[in-house]
Amino acid sequence: MASPGDPAPSPELPERNFEYREVQYWDQRYRGAADSAHYEWFGNFSSFRALLEPELRPEDRILVLGCGNSALSYELFIGGFPNVTSVDYSSVVVAAMQARYAHLPRLRWETMDVRALCFPDGSFDVVLEKGTLDALLAGEQDPWTISSEGVHTVDQVLSEVSRVLVPGGRFVSMTSAAPHFRTRHYAQTRYGWSLRHATYGSGFHFHLYLMHKGGELSETQLALGAQLFSPTRPPPPPCFLQDSDHEDFLSAIQL
Repeated sequence: MASPGDPAPSPELPERNFEYREVQYWDQRYRGAADSAHYEWFGNFSSFRALLEPELRPEDRILVLGCGNSALSYELFIGGFPNVTSVDYSSVVVAAMQARYAHLPRLRWETMDVRALCFPDGSFDVVLEKGTLDALLAGEQDPWTISSEGVHTVDQVLSEVSRVLVPGGRFVSMTSAAPHFRTRHYAQTRYGWSLRHATYGSGFHFHLYLMHKGGELSETQLALGAQLFSPTRPPPPPCFLQDSDHEDFLSAIQL
């Protein structure tokens, strides 16, 4: 079995970006995940730990959405946050993670679609996602004008996050999507939270969005949220895509 520190081999890439939204792709990709190295989207725990840990308490009930075979849940556990539940809609990777961490029965892994969580209202103090929304938006043709299907998909996830959070709970979303693309999704009054943004990483910066349930959005954020339904498209800037064999799809298409 690969150790947590081993570098992950390059995974098999889908032929088209929209396949990142399909469970069949992930089931195929994660076959053998119990014995393969962890794969981290948008940085490992050490890269954003200084931003995340001040928002956590040892007694927090933490939910990790779209866990994949990331080491994040395990690193939270050994870092002093033992109550971690991780979900993914790939039953293949859930079974693999259950096998990998069978010696830690307090780490829970469940097969679940993040758009329809099976937890009661107010079940968690903290919800984390790292790259899950990005994968669900992969395949969108225009980052300035998200399709109605894309808007609905993100709303399904965020509505579920708000529902399962307790009052005062925190939602942390990590992505490569900059505020001018992502804030409008989070800045909706129906979710009942405030919104704060930070960056992390060296070289290429990733984005961390922190939402506190029970807080309020600023007037500027509310104005950005309104753009989700009447977006204004600016002139397209020059686009410099990455090498096609390097998997970090949103650093190019930013949704």
